Amino acid sequence: MAEDWQAGGFGLYVHWPFCQAKCPYCDFNSHVAQVIDHAGWRDAYLQEIASYAELVPDRVLGSIFFGGGTPSLMAPKTVAAVIDAARGAWPVANDLEITLEANPTSVEAGRFAAYAQAGVNRVSLGVQALNDDDLRRLGRLHSAADAMHAFDIARNFFDRTSFDLIYARQDQSLDAWRDELRRAVGLAVDHLSLYQLTIEGGTAFGERYAAGRLRGLPEEDLAADMYEATQEICGAAGLDAYEVSNHAKPGAESRHNTLYWRYGDYVGIGPGAHGRLTIGGQRYATEAWRAPGKWMEAVANGSGESLRSPLNGAEQATEHLLMGLRLREGIDMARHAALAGAPLDADRVRHLEEIGMTEVAGGRLRVTGAGRPVLNAVLRELLA
Repeated sequence: MAEDWQAGGFGLYVHWPFCQAKCPYCDFNSHVAQVIDHAGWRDAYLQEIASYAELVPDRVLGSIFFGGGTPSLMAPKTVAAVIDAARGAWPVANDLEITLEANPTSVEAGRFAAYAQAGVNRVSLGVQALNDDDLRRLGRLHSAADAMHAFDIARNFFDRTSFDLIYARQDQSLDAWRDELRRAVGLAVDHLSLYQLTIEGGTAFGERYAAGRLRGLPEEDLAADMYEATQEICGAAGLDAYEVSNHAKPGAESRHNTLYWRYGDYVGIGPGAHGRLTIGGQRYATEAWRAPGKWMEAVANGSGESLRSPLNGAEQATEHLLMGLRLREGIDMARHAALAGAPLDADRVRHLEEIGMTEVAGGRLRVTGAGRPVLNAVLRELLA
């Protein structure tokens, strides 16, 4: 009998925790370090892969994702060793997707050539803005020219290239965002990740905001207009929103991130990495120690995990709903009912359909274009 995770697939996430500098808006587990023991990190990753391969052998690996931090600071030999180890640990899909996140400041043609030779076939560039003033405000170390140079290099070496932009930035107008986004889609890119700037606690921006010193953030109505402009411009360019913040031409969707949204299983290794693994019929949430030194010490003692917690059916159903409704395709309602032990409340589903927030077709529940901007409210209604 098929286990639930097989509906989403199986992948490997590798967290590289180091950056050249900490961006003021970033709440990811990233650290600035002057000296990095690349051989030690390589050995730790390989040990973790071997351990997880013993737990969940014989699965077909569909994707590998190097995230961070700034994975383009990794030694290419480390990336190659991780990919080789993963290929040796599990059978791999014929169309295995291997993504590496990169910052324009750490892009060199020779380094990218080495990553491609190692097996990386998709790069995601952290561009964030296409003008220098906003890049400085965001704490980025690259210029707009650096970003375009990096994009050109990436297209020479990789089958697929994506980049990120942040909108609803300080003092950004709707017209400025429209112009910037049109420039982006005109670069013949096949995938864009477009995120509204959010102020997170524990970040430099969060501290400034709490102190009343982060000025120029857009009002809610302007941010909503920017979201609508994003859908309009990307849609006209053939980059439909297959997920709330991700736009792609048909066939260029991120397979690894889609695995998360389809609620598959994935191994997470590296400091602070999360995972979802079904072992002996039971799905677990895993989490690795966040501090790089603590993680390395723990791996040396047998495992980098700080947590492996069993998830009951209700918890899995909630995660399936939270992740799956981010996708344009929505969720399989029968799968959700099997996880939860009961179907979604029919009256709540009907109410959301009647007010145009969701629709049901072919046994799938999806959020409509009108419902996407208020997805959190839709989820609260379904989970109430």
